[in-house]
Amino acid sequence: MEGLIKGLINVALDAIDGDGEEEQRRNQATSTQEGEVDERSRATWAEVVSSKSDDNQTEAHSTGAAYHRPSSWDRKEKTEESGGAKWGNVGAANQSYSVHQPPRRHHNEESEEIKEEEWQTVGSKKQHHPASHGRPQKSEAWNGYKKSPSEQNYSEGTLHGLNTEPTQEELHDLSKACNRLWDLDRNRLVPGKDYEINVGEGKKVYRNGDMAHEPLFTWLSDDVLRKSTISRFCALLDNYNPNEGYKEEVTAQDKHEQTAFIEEISRTGPIKYVFNYLIAKGVLDCNYDEFKRIMISLWFNLCGRGGTSGSSSAFEHVFVGEIKNRGENEISGFHNWIQFYLEEAKGTVDYQGFILPRRRGELPDSETQVLTIQFEWHGILKSVSSTLIGVSPEFEIALYTLCYFVGREDNGVNLGPYCVNIKCYRMGNDRIGSVFPIVEN
Repeated sequence: MEGLIKGLINVALDAIDGDGEEEQRRNQATSTQEGEVDERSRATWAEVVSSKSDDNQTEAHSTGAAYHRPSSWDRKEKTEESGGAKWGNVGAANQSYSVHQPPRRHHNEESEEIKEEEWQTVGSKKQHHPASHGRPQKSEAWNGYKKSPSEQNYSEGTLHGLNTEPTQEELHDLSKACNRLWDLDRNRLVPGKDYEINVGEGKKVYRNGDMAHEPLFTWLSDDVLRKSTISRFCALLDNYNPNEGYKEEVTAQDKHEQTAFIEEISRTGPIKYVFNYLIAKGVLDCNYDEFKRIMISLWFNLCGRGGTSGSSSAFEHVFVGEIKNRGENEISGFHNWIQFYLEEAKGTVDYQGFILPRRRGELPDSETQVLTIQFEWHGILKSVSSTLIGVSPEFEIALYTLCYFVGREDNGVNLGPYCVNIKCYRMGNDRIGSVFPIVEN
């Protein structure tokens, strides 16, 4: 592309999440730092159009574009009713919200219980990137996703010639069904071709200190965030206040984005396979349009966390992440690689290294697509968290939906070459509390 580079998309800022193990829980140490968060921010998703700089342009990889990091970020303005926080528009380049670093806590998610009712962030060593960048601008797609779903344009999908009917063997074996989803993920990225990561050094979960001198993501091909399901996924990320106790305000445009996202991913193999699977198993008795409405309800209907009703949703918790403010601040959820990439590009995420396996085994490298990591988000430490790298949004939604409907709390499954436990917590009888992968060593 001459003169222009389309780069980043900017985004936003568990009672029940949990990646840690019992052994890790016993060994965890706690350290604190003075201060507290004065301001919460909702970052706005925007497709970045950047001008190439003649004196500061570097080609990151022969098969992909360099990692672009914008210098300023648009913000949506919102005032919470009953004295909530207010977000304003960021105007000047390099301007960002101010924060004071709260007490730092080693966070182990499995120690948390389900309750139905209920940031100096990245050091300068992490902030250099190989490409120049310009001021973010909203794209036509950004505005288009806010239209009524019936007025939007969708991709033709990837169902043509694709067999999405489950076999009898898969109907009797959840692991085989999940592995089939892995094979059906046509939009999964290829390490070294579509992106590159630097896992840094490993550490025990209880060890202090940053073992990664570079960001996790070295570069991402500039066409990845323009993929139809990924760009729609990104458009959802700024719809949430990450504070667990803040009541969410869902606008008509937010609902349009949710419906359109489900419509887009429903045109892919993984989602169609889950529908066929649940119908064949007798779990659901509905047509495909009704199934889409079930998916919208399952992932986007609001629930209560932190003592505030309507303050969270399964999508926000699992993919966006939340900040718990009961006592010491903690990070819960936040298991998605796209959100991690975007927040790391903004400088709100500091990757600290991967977690060493409990038993001797193969250590992760740049090709690994299931990672157990440690990181800070807005200065708050999440000591252990697992994430699937490079998978598509439709794959994760399909995987977690399948495990919710036909699985248990622990679901040992194979995903291609990886053995993982899909941990699935329920909130009441009809809600996903939390769901995420745990690497099986």
